[in-house]
Amino acid sequence: MAGRFRLDAVVSAIVTVHPHEIPALLHSSSCFFFILSAYFVVLPLRDEGAISLGLSKLPILFVGSLFLTLIAAPLSTFIFSLPNLSKSKALVIIHRFFSLSLVLCFLLWRSSPTESNSKDASPDLTKDPKVGIDGANPASGWDSHGWFYISVRVGFFLWVALLNLVAISSTWARIIDVMDSESGARLFGFVGAGATLGQLFGSVFAAATAWMGPYLLLFAALLMEFAAQSSKGITKETSQPSEELYPLRRTDDDHQSERREGASSPKVASPKVATPKSPISTTRPQLWAILDGMRLILASPYLLLVSLFLWLGAVISSFFYFQKVNVIATTIKSSIGRRRLFAQINSFVAVFILIGQLTLTGRILTIAGVTVAISASPLVALGNLVAIAIWPTWIAVAVSETLRKVTTYVVTRPGRELLFTVVSQDEKYKAKVCIDVIVQRLGDAAAAGLFEVLTIALGGQTSTASLYALPVCLLWIVTAFFLGRRQEQLAKLQVGSSL
Repeated sequence: MAGRFRLDAVVSAIVTVHPHEIPALLHSSSCFFFILSAYFVVLPLRDEGAISLGLSKLPILFVGSLFLTLIAAPLSTFIFSLPNLSKSKALVIIHRFFSLSLVLCFLLWRSSPTESNSKDASPDLTKDPKVGIDGANPASGWDSHGWFYISVRVGFFLWVALLNLVAISSTWARIIDVMDSESGARLFGFVGAGATLGQLFGSVFAAATAWMGPYLLLFAALLMEFAAQSSKGITKETSQPSEELYPLRRTDDDHQSERREGASSPKVASPKVATPKSPISTTRPQLWAILDGMRLILASPYLLLVSLFLWLGAVISSFFYFQKVNVIATTIKSSIGRRRLFAQINSFVAVFILIGQLTLTGRILTIAGVTVAISASPLVALGNLVAIAIWPTWIAVAVSETLRKVTTYVVTRPGRELLFTVVSQDEKYKAKVCIDVIVQRLGDAAAAGLFEVLTIALGGQTSTASLYALPVCLLWIVTAFFLGRRQEQLAKLQVGSSL
């Protein structure tokens, strides 16, 4: 018991939190720690496997992930809509499913030939005179391997992308159902810090154990099981007095007067505010319920605007991914070296993200607001696109990638999750998963197609392709501004209805 009090005191010293919020906060943060640890443990293995198939195949892999997502996202939505299954148990099932799937991936990877034992060794990408820092006309390794080797690497690439989106989106859906807009502004930074610690741990572990290769999949499977256990504690405490849920921005005098009034008045639960045309469903799910997420999105102008914001962000993000992989593939010859470099980059970025989440996220969200938070990434991305076009070097790409990820995970990602605190429960569990997963993959696929077209049209000078993404980035900025303003209006309505 004394240990519990000490832990609560440590958490309270880091973040402004009410006592009844601490259990859910710790379980949320630890759940993300295990999910991101598992993801970043296997991420270098996934990226290096994709490189061994040839850089020209990356757009095809992105399109393939879209089709897999179109199947998986409605199924995860359907699990959350089952009437006899609680939301907490549904989340455990999703995490445990990915844990078992990683074990299956390990068995398949071990059964497939290694890179040196396939038809021919993986092509040395740096020997092609046509391959430069821009990644022009990268060598294709598709024909250098057998069908089983290709199938396992392609399947693993798609599956890891699905794990990242579905597991994270489903967990956020549960968290924003437990927390409201006010508590989210205070606590999402701490939750995100758990995810960043997971990224740091997973990246460092992967860099130190790159020689283990596919055996890292078994460790990742264990981490996903830990995530499933942690998700059981993400629950809302309903036995606490209602005055603890009042916004912290009120004065101490107001808070004390409300405490005295609350002692002599019955406690009434605050209703959730649903967006127009999006009532909370109370009927049993039918077979068509797996498409409820898309129906809710199309029925809500607010959710359509959220979808546009995420789609534009995915397009810009994918441009940076293609640049990064092309540069690393033309710089590092060794397979283990590529995996280690990927992990080291992720570790370096995670340190800055963690510092920012523990010191800046809560203050920015509560003081500057959602509009500033979600507009930060588009503004940084605009500068990054110009920088890469002017200075297409590995240093510019590394700096741009660091700035992009730090801004995204310290400010924009927590702000993005606040967008869903003002919608109905159905929209949190159904529409949110579709937006986070399907819309994200639609943006990736669109970027892959556009990048491929620009690579051909520009003669392989992909660094200049970033200039053609500037209009997309400008539209992203405008969308972020109007979306943030709309969320703040809905949040005020939500607070008014709870008084």
